[in-house]
Amino acid sequence: MSKSRFKFLKNNKQVFYSIALMVIIPAAIVINAFVFTNSFKKAINQSLYDKAMSTAETANAVLQRNFGNLPALQNDIENIAKFNQDIKDLEILSFSEDKFIVQASLGKNRVGQSVKDMVYSVAWTKDWPTADETTINGNPNERFWRVVYPLKNSQGNKELLMSMFVSTKLVDNLTETVLVRSYIILLITVVFIILLIAVNTRLFHYSVLYNKIKEVDEMKDEFISMASHELKTPITVIGGYASMLLEDKSGTMQVNDKAKECLVMMQASAGRLKDLIGDLLDVSRIDQGRLKIDLKKTDVAVTIEGIIKELSQQAQEKNLKLSFEKLSANIPQLMLDTDKFKQALINLIGNAIKYTPTGSVNVFLEANEEKVVIKIKDTGIGMKATEREHLFEKFYRVKNEKTATIQGTGLGLWITKEIVELMRGKILVDSIEGVGTQVSLEFPIG
Repeated sequence: MSKSRFKFLKNNKQVFYSIALMVIIPAAIVINAFVFTNSFKKAINQSLYDKAMSTAETANAVLQRNFGNLPALQNDIENIAKFNQDIKDLEILSFSEDKFIVQASLGKNRVGQSVKDMVYSVAWTKDWPTADETTINGNPNERFWRVVYPLKNSQGNKELLMSMFVSTKLVDNLTETVLVRSYIILLITVVFIILLIAVNTRLFHYSVLYNKIKEVDEMKDEFISMASHELKTPITVIGGYASMLLEDKSGTMQVNDKAKECLVMMQASAGRLKDLIGDLLDVSRIDQGRLKIDLKKTDVAVTIEGIIKELSQQAQEKNLKLSFEKLSANIPQLMLDTDKFKQALINLIGNAIKYTPTGSVNVFLEANEEKVVIKIKDTGIGMKATEREHLFEKFYRVKNEKTATIQGTGLGLWITKEIVELMRGKILVDSIEGVGTQVSLEFPIG
């Protein structure tokens, strides 16, 4: 077997499980039905045997009063047969000189005939009733229990022999009806199970497709990670050279205004590419579970103040008021990854500035006994409830006339949410279109 086939079989074990189920389940049901049917038939036969013996005992009690009166005995067996429709033949025999003489019979033409029968001889000699299955006139469609029963007088001495044929037709018909219905239900059940499993086999395709997609997804993650690492260095170099040319204080490079304009655009583009590469690397690390969180005591207020100073120039360029206010006197230090915490805040405050055309962006910090809450409130464009539902999905961006000119990849908020949750925090968003947005970060104390 080739390696590719072996790999397919190894990665698609459910194929064998489903095939096994298609064979095992119907087979188990059929075997169970067969065993149940045989047990049911044995129970029915035992019940019929008991009924035949009970009928014989009852007949013995009725007949023993007229053992010496043959006409009365004939009348008794006819009455017994009349009130018990299952009795198809009944005769009374006496034993004389190694043969049995019919003394009374439902078939009156047999009265007086001599009979030699091994079963009669055994029952008479052993003084014990016998019963066996048989047919009448070779008709295989109707079964009988033939009961040969030594008749005893009131003192317990045997005097005559009774031969009785008890029909099982009524019970057999009922049994056959029950079994036929059971087999029909069994057949329907098996068909449904086979159809269900057959439909389930369609999942084989989806399973194989899923494995292929998973494999492609893993390859994609590896490619993104590798490509991002490879692109990071040249982009940094490009940005560095652009900065070096722009910041040349010696004047030896003789960069004119047009070239400076191009260098500024180059530097900005390199910065955007660098941010994009950073986002892609974070996405790759998070998806692969390789993003490391280094928790240590962090002064949240000091960190926020530093970020406000860092982003103040960006806010001033848009004539926005960027402020920070502590609403609680005592803010405890939190166990956070300081760098990741700063990354999350820069992303959120930067987004607030980006999506606020006029007005202000205010950051509030407060604490209670259980948690520290950071609120970033802006007077920006806001968003609809339907847009807010998808806000933290990977690659999702709010698309309308107001956001058409705003650049972004849709990865920042997804990364931010993942980072915050890795630090045991929670992120909440409340927004009204045309009014503004408030993003809240909550971190448990302790």
